[in-house]
Amino acid sequence: MLTLDLTNQPRWHDLAPGVRVQLHPLTTALMVATRSDAAVEAIPEDASDEERAVAFAKALARRAVLSWEGIGDADDNPIEPSPDAIDALLDIWPIFEAFQLTYVSKGLLLEQEKNVSASSPSGPSAGASATAKRAKRPAKPARRG
Repeated sequence: MLTLDLTNQPRWHDLAPGVRVQLHPLTTALMVATRSDAAVEAIPEDASDEERAVAFAKALARRAVLSWEGIGDADDNPIEPSPDAIDALLDIWPIFEAFQLTYVSKGLLLEQEKNVSASSPSGPSAGASATAKRAKRPAKPARRG
């Protein structure tokens, strides 16, 4: 069952021990805006899927991140989110993966659910139909020799 969150409130997501980000909900408006982001549209046609994924994730994060905790500069001073800081954060592989898993993939699960077959009714052959034509006469036994 699809659960609708009618509050549409920002949520905190843990990306690593001691690191969490507050993000806007992953809405249609946010995804559409990200798809038309200048950085996403500037990706060359021959770019790899990985390059596209990174560019899209960074563009999405720049729109979605509201606040964060546990992120600082080289001197361990806390810093506020900015486009450059968000991009630098997603350049850290475990953070990128956590962002993809805890935020992006949850929104894309519904997209994947549209592409699978409906489940069959209960029972091993319930709802199944024959695909082969019935044989007109029995097959002759093989010769032994």
